[in-house]
Amino acid sequence: MISPFFAGLNARVRVLAPGFIVSAMVAAAASFLSEHYGAPVMLFALLLGMALNFLSGEGQCKPGIEYTARTILRLGVALLGLRLTLSQIAALGWKPVVLVVVVVTVTILVSVLVARLLGFNQLFGMLTGGATAICGASAALALAAALPAHEQKEKATLFTVICVSALSTTAMIAYPMIASFFSLSPLQAGVFLGGTIHDVAQVVGAGYSMSRETGDAATVVKLMRVAMLLPVILCAALITRAQGAQAGSARPPLLPGFAVGFFVLACINSTGWVPAVVQHAGNEASRWALVIAISALGMKTQLKELAAVGIKPIALMVGETVFLAALVMVLMRWAT
Repeated sequence: MISPFFAGLNARVRVLAPGFIVSAMVAAAASFLSEHYGAPVMLFALLLGMALNFLSGEGQCKPGIEYTARTILRLGVALLGLRLTLSQIAALGWKPVVLVVVVVTVTILVSVLVARLLGFNQLFGMLTGGATAICGASAALALAAALPAHEQKEKATLFTVICVSALSTTAMIAYPMIASFFSLSPLQAGVFLGGTIHDVAQVVGAGYSMSRETGDAATVVKLMRVAMLLPVILCAALITRAQGAQAGSARPPLLPGFAVGFFVLACINSTGWVPAVVQHAGNEASRWALVIAISALGMKTQLKELAAVGIKPIALMVGETVFLAALVMVLMRWAT
């Protein structure tokens, strides 16, 4: 005889499985296209998901798509903690750490201010600024999970992911040429690339395309920016609590569970006890969880609504990217 717990669990799995499976299939297709054509996997996942947005309406797939876009997303963000160790940060000294803290903080504050001047909600500025300053699409998804719910939130999140992925790919191609033009040393080039390019994969690609030393420095600086995800999420959670919960919902926690998971895994990873094979498995699990979640978010997107965003949000994110690159270039010579 099946216990009530397992009976309920079985029923829950049956409800969620169709939506999760179709999200995973879209993610697998996106990964295949990314590996063969070189474009960001997040961008492919979004576009393929949008093509199947009819599945998120009434039907068997809807509950699983909703679950995947919410819970699997949080799992992927938590597992990002396995990318980071304190020893990696200590290896470059304290100046690059200060540079990263200043760059991330100033970029987000300027983004919030400019967003308000352009007539947007300040939370949109935090979302786009956080994605630009920290780690691209992953930061956008993490911040979206921590920010207050509102009717434009999903559209804003998807726009941010699309735009930051496109800008990150552009930067991966253009920024090594900029580093060469200014005759930056391998360490300086690494700090510049790691401090400016949005997504981790593009940082790695750009850095090691120049030299091993540049790639190593770029990767560590980028991981410092990833570490800033936790305090920024905490700030977003504080804003959410200050604004109060929506009617009929519980007050949000001071620190979301996925942020706690991120911090705990980063601390465990810093001990040196985690085998390389486990780190690799965790990174792959994080990547897949985020790609599957963004596939589900794409399926929840209405193309007409996304196409109506106008030029101002695009100008905002391009401006944030240019500002970040200029700020890092100014501060980099002091930090290296």
